[in-house]
Amino acid sequence: MEKTPAKVPDSSSKKDTPNSVVNEKEKKKQAFLVRAFWTLVMIAGMFFIIGAGHIWTILLVVLLQILVFKECITITTEKARIENLPFTASLNWYFLITSIYFLDGESLIYHSINKLQTEDYERVFEFFKFFIVNHRFISYCLYVLGFVFFVASLTKGYYKFQFAQLCITTMTLLLVVVQAHCIVNNILNGLIWFLLPVGLVIVNDIFAYLCGITFGRTQLIEISPKKTVEGFVGAWICTGAFSMILSYVFSKYTYLICPVEDNLSANWFTGMTCDPNPIFIPQIFKLPEVLVDLAARVDYQVDFVSFKPIYFHSMVLATFASLIAPFGGFFASGLKRAFKVKDFGDTIPGHGGITDRMDCQFLMGSFSYLYYETFISNNKVNIGTILQSIVINLSEDQIVILVQSLHKYLYKIGVINEDTYKQLVNLI
Repeated sequence: MEKTPAKVPDSSSKKDTPNSVVNEKEKKKQAFLVRAFWTLVMIAGMFFIIGAGHIWTILLVVLLQILVFKECITITTEKARIENLPFTASLNWYFLITSIYFLDGESLIYHSINKLQTEDYERVFEFFKFFIVNHRFISYCLYVLGFVFFVASLTKGYYKFQFAQLCITTMTLLLVVVQAHCIVNNILNGLIWFLLPVGLVIVNDIFAYLCGITFGRTQLIEISPKKTVEGFVGAWICTGAFSMILSYVFSKYTYLICPVEDNLSANWFTGMTCDPNPIFIPQIFKLPEVLVDLAARVDYQVDFVSFKPIYFHSMVLATFASLIAPFGGFFASGLKRAFKVKDFGDTIPGHGGITDRMDCQFLMGSFSYLYYETFISNNKVNIGTILQSIVINLSEDQIVILVQSLHKYLYKIGVINEDTYKQLVNLI
């Protein structure tokens, strides 16, 4: 019986295998270098814009939310482009602009109305007075106009798709624009409330990767197979430690901790001055009895400690950045898998689209804003809010009566003398 000769391994395949391994390593190395380079470029660019001032930082956030909205809508409207459905894209952009006008427009009015009423901006105020006074009603009219336009654009045979598209657009506006509005408010409350949350998310992302490749064994979540429990927990610990460092450094600069009153044009070189929030000032706290007893056992007598409360608040933010914010990234991963795309785009070399970098930041930004307003803010009413309320709600005659009443009050408490008071009475 004739034996079948054994197959001789192809010598060419042996030669190609090492080369392919080398090529694969070179590709990974090149991809890592590109990613690292653009990471440094983005960080440097962010600090440059923050130094340029609050208004430029706000414009950066507005630009990013527009690009994220574009990427999210693009992957969900493929059918509309194929079927050439009219006005689908136009309506998406219309609702985006309307939402930004309503949300961010109100914040900018709130923080600039005091300056707009000075002599330098008198004509500007008179020109925009109608839009300032009727901002919410105008925003509602714009929304109703878009709603009517949507109903008029319904096409037979595509009703289900068009209503589904409207739901997707609405959810995207909720997840992107509304949360970006919270980030804008963080900037206005003080740049530290923008910079600290952003920094914590970046730190957490870095250490999740480093701890994952070093200790990672157990898969964390199915939707993102490369994420591990060890990386998740390790990143939480490291982010908590870094939160103390970041808050210590940032809290040293008044430019970062001062909220915007009517100085939107301020920048790093002009600086800012304010009475700092008490959380940035060292305070004395009494230790719990349990800790006092433990210290006594090692012959260390301590009843009180002194530290800045910002350290505690930064630990809370670090915990959210580590345990909750990553689920924004998991949500984005699920969305990409649902529409069978690898990345949301290729805007940033080595990183993918803007959404691939911002997926956790929106959730972090909204939490930071609500946490600040609930537990930290000590300035619920200021000159801006009072002026806004007066301009919007009082007639000109009522404003005159209010001014006269204030003059009378200042005279009674001795801030102005009798001669000055009489002159003010004669002027009005």
